[in-house]
Amino acid sequence: MRYFRGKMPTQIKYFIITLLLICYFHSPAQTSELENNQIKDSIQNYLSNASRSIEQTKLELALSNIINAKELALQERDRTYIAKTNMVLAKLYRELGDIKKAEQQILEAIAIQNDQKDEITLACSYTIYGSVATKLKKYKTALKILEAALALTQKNKIKNQEGPIQLNLGLLALAQNQPELAIRHFNDGLPIINSFKQNYFKAKLLTNKARAELLLDETDQAKETNDLAMKIGKEMGYAEIRSECYELYSRIYEKKENYLTSLDNLRAHEKIKDSLFNINKEIIAQEASAKLNLNENNVLIEELTEENIQQQKSLKLGRLTTILSIALITILSLLTLSLYKNNNLRARANELLQNKNTELILAKENAERASEAKVQFLSTITHELRTPLYAVTGLTHLLLEESPTPNQKEHLNSLKFSGEYLLSLINNILDLNKLEANKVELENTSFNLKKRINDVLIALSKSAKDRNNKLHYQFDESIPSKLKGDPLKVSQILINLIGNSIKFTQNGDIWIRVKPINKTENKVLLSFEIEDNGVGISEKKQLSIFENFTQGSVQINRKFGGTGLGLSIVKNLLSLMDSEIKLESELGKGSKFLFTLKFDIFEDKTTNYEEEAKKIDFNVMVDKHVLVVEDNKINQIITRKILEKNKIKCDVADNGDIAISKTKQNNFDLILMDIHMPGISGIEATKQIREFNKEIPIIALTAVTLDDNLDEFYENGFNDIIPKPYKTEEFFTKLHKALIKKQTTA
Repeated sequence: MRYFRGKMPTQIKYFIITLLLICYFHSPAQTSELENNQIKDSIQNYLSNASRSIEQTKLELALSNIINAKELALQERDRTYIAKTNMVLAKLYRELGDIKKAEQQILEAIAIQNDQKDEITLACSYTIYGSVATKLKKYKTALKILEAALALTQKNKIKNQEGPIQLNLGLLALAQNQPELAIRHFNDGLPIINSFKQNYFKAKLLTNKARAELLLDETDQAKETNDLAMKIGKEMGYAEIRSECYELYSRIYEKKENYLTSLDNLRAHEKIKDSLFNINKEIIAQEASAKLNLNENNVLIEELTEENIQQQKSLKLGRLTTILSIALITILSLLTLSLYKNNNLRARANELLQNKNTELILAKENAERASEAKVQFLSTITHELRTPLYAVTGLTHLLLEESPTPNQKEHLNSLKFSGEYLLSLINNILDLNKLEANKVELENTSFNLKKRINDVLIALSKSAKDRNNKLHYQFDESIPSKLKGDPLKVSQILINLIGNSIKFTQNGDIWIRVKPINKTENKVLLSFEIEDNGVGISEKKQLSIFENFTQGSVQINRKFGGTGLGLSIVKNLLSLMDSEIKLESELGKGSKFLFTLKFDIFEDKTTNYEEEAKKIDFNVMVDKHVLVVEDNKINQIITRKILEKNKIKCDVADNGDIAISKTKQNNFDLILMDIHMPGISGIEATKQIREFNKEIPIIALTAVTLDDNLDEFYENGFNDIIPKPYKTEEFFTKLHKALIKKQTTA
């Protein structure tokens, strides 16, 4: 067992001490007064070292010193030092969490001190008993005892004890949820504690004062007070104080809604609490009980032995030898018993460690199951979010077709763009989830960067106008009109950065600058700058502003709102695109975000649905009979209106079984098939339709992601796929293509 490492085993020590005592009582020499004084000094040193060790949470060392002190005090039969030993032992049991034993020890000390009328040490014992009674929720007893302690200190002018008493009165008020009263007591005690340089009590007082200030919602003041306590805890090596400070920081940052910093501090708190002394505190408590009880038994044996020897002084040497033999046999029996107890303690320690290991294994398995559940949840929620988005984009298209006014058209275009952005946001939430598994992939399609940024500014213009901000767009005209890259991720980066500038700027200006840095025949490197003259960011916060859920301060969070996730997404997306975000900012003068992106110069040869839609001969679709298979009623109505608006006949099936039945009974020109439906899925319905009709065009109208599923759709009989929410141009282009192909084949 680790407590015996490097030290003489306790059983052997008891054996030697007892032999020495037996020899001592038969020796004509008596202990001199000088030796008595040296023993008392040793006891006092042991108790002082034990108190310091308790303050520094070195509980094993504290226990060792208390055992040594109690052995000497019992040996000397000095009730004053026995009481003092009980006082320190009460503090140790209090730290170990065994409050009942702490109460027992301090009451024994108080009983001795009352008999001796020792008011000075009694005041100290009352202070300890007051804290123990508070932990036992005996609040009336605690108040009565602490007031008695304060009266004794004032009567005997024990000024250095008044500070700790005020501290414990504050802890009592705090336990009864009276933070204002607690702070008054803490403020009364702090100058006294400072004057005597009582560092441990000062750190304890500041920590609990911060706790009271937090109850009064004085969050910033609580943090400042806690900072002072943490400084003392680190300088003086008080592990318990640092643990309490970290726990309090966690609660402070949680109130500030800075959850990441709160979690970091909670982990630091748990790391200290889960250290070896905390894991083994039950073992230490049992060790204390076993050793200290054994000390008292030894003293009892010594007293009986001494009395017996005094009575038998006149007996012959043979009688003396017999007594010594009996004493030795008794000691050996105690040694055997002690070894048995220690073996039990070792077994208990092994059992505790095995239980802890089992808990860790279960926690690991639970974490793995939670990770799998998260992946499954994101897969399911994607479909559930995409389906209502179909209604948003579909209704927007219908309203745009109703000849809106110019203002309405601009708003509808913004709504259309916002729908597309919301879809990209859903995709990026999935991307961030995939990022952990290195599964995120970039799209590589052609787009017009200038128009893309202009769409972003139109979508954000109302927000800027609401805050009386002006947007200044500076786009270098030498940048090619067609670039190849990931336009949705570029939009998301710009929306987050520009939106951030709008949110933190009032009655100001925001500049968006895009200019080329380097250009070759088929590639271009562009510089992006988003600058504002808003509130700015302090140098300290610039180091953490790109972390998840982080904002400049709690005041900023309350004033401006937001999740603190935007800049983290920007950083992750730019890292994915082999770039990084840079920040230049000064508090009160504004901020500038800078990054670079490399694009291919691209002449689009893929399908441009906007251009293709202009070439559609809508007469081909007139009077065509289309079956819409869709379980969502709103989506049914929207799709039907879009089709009927272009003179297409429309029939609806609520699920796959109805779709199969209607296809057998009717001659449809085309089927639009949803995938996720009650009953059989769209894929299964298509497979069954292909068993009796291989000619009818079937287009998948689905909200699932298509990254890895294209081959599966085509293999099961689909002619084409339209992802939801779809763009109307793509929708009609693919319908027209399918109907033309069917007509040509016929």
